[in-house]
Amino acid sequence: MTNASQHSSCESCTLKENGFLCHLSPMAAKEFESIKVPSPYPEGSILFLENERARGVFLVCSGKVKLSVSSKAGKTLILQIVQPGEVIGLSASMSGAPYEVTAETLHPAQIVFISREDFLRFLQRFPEAYCAVTQQLNLQYGRACAQLRTIGLSTTAHEKLARLFLNWSSNEKRSPETDQIKVPLTHEQIAACLGSTRETVTRTLSDFKNRHLVTLKGTTVMISDRSALVAMSGE
Repeated sequence: MTNASQHSSCESCTLKENGFLCHLSPMAAKEFESIKVPSPYPEGSILFLENERARGVFLVCSGKVKLSVSSKAGKTLILQIVQPGEVIGLSASMSGAPYEVTAETLHPAQIVFISREDFLRFLQRFPEAYCAVTQQLNLQYGRACAQLRTIGLSTTAHEKLARLFLNWSSNEKRSPETDQIKVPLTHEQIAACLGSTRETVTRTLSDFKNRHLVTLKGTTVMISDRSALVAMSGE
């Protein structure tokens, strides 16, 4: 994979320590290079739609991608934010089922696409890649369970938002003093992660700031009192 639009080779990628399919044997890595199609995507690009036929997998090399589902009434629920080094469309491509979600870029992003046919052929030739596939599927399953706990088991907006921030913070850099979370979402989009409303999120976030649980600097949320936030989440 690559983490900048000017790169096309996995050799220059800074995600090689923990990215998807970044520890292949030389022969497998050469084959992987031959089937991947890297492309830059502007912010707001739709990679695929919910219930669309699975065309292949998308490896996120830079930027972030939101995954969402929608109801017939037009209500949207954001399930997760995909980080660089992760892959989307994997379960659908493996099973042949339609995509379960809609995938949309939150920032300008560099994405590698691999067609379903090429990907399945690659797995047949290089079974070593199944380990990475299993790890990604386990990661996605764990996040889905965390999202269900946040929405289904939290009884108040404060609990939901606290759980959401704690879940996000596990994927972000931490300093000795605070946990920092890059939040590329509007209040309305955060509400879509919680099954709530923008007004409720705005009020709850204001209360968090007044209680000195978090501070905001642009798109960065700093968790000032993690233990208090954990207690509020009901964890």
